[in-house]
Amino acid sequence: MALTMKKLGFIALAAMFFALNACKNDDPSVIKIFVRKMGENSLQPNARVVIIADVNSDPETPPYVDTVLTNSSGFAYFEMDEFFDDMGKDQTTGYFDIKVEKDLEEGSGYMRARAHIVNVETVYIEQ
Repeated sequence: MALTMKKLGFIALAAMFFALNACKNDDPSVIKIFVRKMGENSLQPNARVVIIADVNSDPETPPYVDTVLTNSSGFAYFEMDEFFDDMGKDQTTGYFDIKVEKDLEEGSGYMRARAHIVNVETVYIEQ
């Protein structure tokens, strides 16, 4: 009987450990910005993309600025895991202004990003 109770206790402990680990979301937090040229609708490589946290948003987004060049496919890829990890478990949303420049062309946008998903936005540039 004592051996059976030990086995049941071990199984219950293992199940609880598994359940607690299963609730943790390990999906990456990513912002992906596509840059297109107005009129042509063509994707633009080597465009400078800046994301700036909107500290006046409701709920407030902590200060954050990052700059990335678009790749050969015309999109900028921002890894945001550290940003969302610093915010804590209760806040999983951030709001960002987007500024884009390429040569003499500019564009801007605004987006809401959530933790643990790939957030996608398209910004058009024009002269």
